[in-house]
Amino acid sequence: MSVLDSRTRVLLRGLSALVRQRQPSRASSPAMEPVVEVPLFEMDEDEEDDVLSMESGGVVTYAPPPLEPDPDIFIYMNFMKSHTCYDAIPTSSKLVIFDTTLQVKKAFFALVANGVRAAPLWDNKLKCFVGMLTITDFINILHRYYKSPLVQIYELEEHKIETWREIYLEYSTNRLISITPDCSLFDAIYSLLKNKIHRLPIIDPISGDVLHILTHKRILKFLHIFGSMIPKPRFLQKQIGEVAIGTFRQIATVQESASVHDALMIFVERRVSALPVVNEEGKVVALYSRFDVINLAAQKTYNNLNMTMREAIASRACCVEGVLKCYHHETLETIIDRIAKAEVHRLVLVDSEDVVRGIVSLSDLLQALVLTPAGIDALS
Repeated sequence: MSVLDSRTRVLLRGLSALVRQRQPSRASSPAMEPVVEVPLFEMDEDEEDDVLSMESGGVVTYAPPPLEPDPDIFIYMNFMKSHTCYDAIPTSSKLVIFDTTLQVKKAFFALVANGVRAAPLWDNKLKCFVGMLTITDFINILHRYYKSPLVQIYELEEHKIETWREIYLEYSTNRLISITPDCSLFDAIYSLLKNKIHRLPIIDPISGDVLHILTHKRILKFLHIFGSMIPKPRFLQKQIGEVAIGTFRQIATVQESASVHDALMIFVERRVSALPVVNEEGKVVALYSRFDVINLAAQKTYNNLNMTMREAIASRACCVEGVLKCYHHETLETIIDRIAKAEVHRLVLVDSEDVVRGIVSLSDLLQALVLTPAGIDALS
């Protein structure tokens, strides 16, 4: 028998088996579509090789159809797309606005006094909002101008906000990134993550007024409050080690023996929002966040950045964020609940010895739950 006849016989057997598999069983509905007849000899040799896999025993194998995506992965994405930024605005909240002619030092004292972390900046000459003053500005000023405890930071004492912005904008493409109240929360999440910011002003396009400052925390809290109205995704029961949500390599940490100035340098260079403070054994003993830096203004200790992290942690207010941890074996639902209830921005992932193994932040969660299902990677 020729090779062609052998290949033909194998093909016929394979197609016959395929047709038998596609025929309806006795329990099937008679309304099913009839099996389509397949031409047997209209494939050229290349196409035949794509369909047919010839093993030594002459067995015909077919590639399985692609798996349908799990519909659960779209639940949070669709939830965010169906709600607007206006929906997430609380019924009562505090909003502080600074004029750009205000002194930088007074502005930071005002942030501390009002318990807020950022304020929109109003330019009276331009008659519009031109930016945001945040704790990042305070860190950048200290990092740029600090010399030693014996040298007063003149720029912090005397600069106006507009003066600092003129200097800062020479080295930055800083601009006001905002959103309108009718935009979806999905758009807000994308803007926050893509621009690597933590505060997004919601501005009325008609009046030009700032209605609210939207944050990762507010979005997660909104989801936590109203999430009971939607089906709970099954993947929430997966362990954080399985889903690999978070940062697990090159984790930015600081030794408790390091200086506050060293911590500020890491904040600026690594662009992180918090630093696990570790001891000599590598165990986490505290968490030092950007918000802790603003306490230097409240305590008027910003002229002594040579103090150790151990001293800075011991002297800070008792109401600041502590070390909130999570473990590889804990479920995604447990971690989301812990972050939402504590109203923090991240958890430190540790092993059984309390050694830092990763950071699970709100940015990581919102990327995985909302943007990744849409095929968007805003964190890269």
